[in-house]
Amino acid sequence: MKRTRIIAGLVAVAVAAVGLAGCSSSGSASSDTIKIAYQKFGAFQQLDAQMKVVKKEYEKANPGKKVELVPIQAQENDYYTKLALMNKAPATAPDVMYEDTFLIKADAQAGYLLPLDKYTAKWKDWSQFYDNAKQAGEGVDGKTYGIPMGTDTRALWYNKEIFQKVGLPVPWQPKTWDDVLAAAKTIKQKDPGVIPFNLYSGKPQGEASTMQGFEMLLYGADGSGNTLYKDKKWVTDSKQFQDSLQFVKDVYQGGLGPTPQQALDSQVGTTIAQTWLPKGQLAIDLDGSWQSGTWLKSGTAPWADWSKVMGQAPMPTQNGQEPGYNSMSGGWTLAVGKNSKDPQAAFDFISTFLNQKGSLKYDIENSQIAVRKDVAEDPTYDASNPTFKFFSGLVEHTNFRPATSDYSQVSNAIQVAMESVMTGQQTPKQAAAAYDKTVVGVVGKDHTTSG
Repeated sequence: MKRTRIIAGLVAVAVAAVGLAGCSSSGSASSDTIKIAYQKFGAFQQLDAQMKVVKKEYEKANPGKKVELVPIQAQENDYYTKLALMNKAPATAPDVMYEDTFLIKADAQAGYLLPLDKYTAKWKDWSQFYDNAKQAGEGVDGKTYGIPMGTDTRALWYNKEIFQKVGLPVPWQPKTWDDVLAAAKTIKQKDPGVIPFNLYSGKPQGEASTMQGFEMLLYGADGSGNTLYKDKKWVTDSKQFQDSLQFVKDVYQGGLGPTPQQALDSQVGTTIAQTWLPKGQLAIDLDGSWQSGTWLKSGTAPWADWSKVMGQAPMPTQNGQEPGYNSMSGGWTLAVGKNSKDPQAAFDFISTFLNQKGSLKYDIENSQIAVRKDVAEDPTYDASNPTFKFFSGLVEHTNFRPATSDYSQVSNAIQVAMESVMTGQQTPKQAAAAYDKTVVGVVGKDHTTSG
């Protein structure tokens, strides 16, 4: 089932969703106004803050040009939906949009994005971007549709004070999944007032459940079925898929994580970043490299002692098999809408946002792994966050989501499987079988392969 068929099913809520996005149904006021759509939600406020700065810089440098900011208040999955709805009509389509790298190929094929090669060819800064970062913004036709803002990795954040209190080692380096569960069990036993471990799971968390949760397990599982996509086919009948769901069951049915009610709260990510971790209410969090951005002076919940209290450890592979840990990487881009009335002005806004100065500021404040050479080599960047070296080091053995047009439907099926296991509605075996059936229904039997 194509992405466009999902959108067709949402026509009834299109008007409401676009209204929630805060944009005018009549589009930009004139061809001299460019509309910028982006996500603003919960603890993620840094992008909104920089958009306001760049708006002023751009308008000052381009007299007569105006920038209309359209912050979309939504979780990731809802953001994707609302952005797609805006793109369905030329009157509401943005000139510039904040675009997840895994959606680039699908949105380019859907006709939402403008190829940018003729603009990057004249942009001297383009040579500063790493080649693999450039590739993340490419469509299936090899053309560039998104300019990368930064990338990320994922690992275990743990509270060193809680670990010391319950007698766990600091620094902590689990070697297997069982080591992670054993630490969580120790915390549950010796400090019952603390949530031992957070693993994002279920539909309300959207892609966070899939990527920070499930894929951090699956791609580190022991065996050849430890991937979602292989040889241009989706993997089904995978023991490693069941093993990953068993870990979800061990956490939630074993009382080692948040309660299902807490975990299924759409605001739980914000609660974790702004409350549970700073207040010592959560011991271990499987999460992203950007987490500390919330705690910086420029963040939404400044925490002066975060670097002293919080430690980081790679997420181990299931049985300690090579390479010893797993991480997942993604990233976001700024893209130009296919219906932009002034694509040159739209690209000029992007190049202002993502010049060396702008990229440096954004990557520091949002705890991003730099994708520009001159940012990565800047002493200010390296000295700004003590976790940058650790999270950048995970890139060597990181994995990436399949960048296909049907990934979003597969991701949704994963979230359903996780939620059914965490709430006890299905066993890992049953949930894995239901997932396989859904995937076959989405892509067809000929596009699947056995794990």
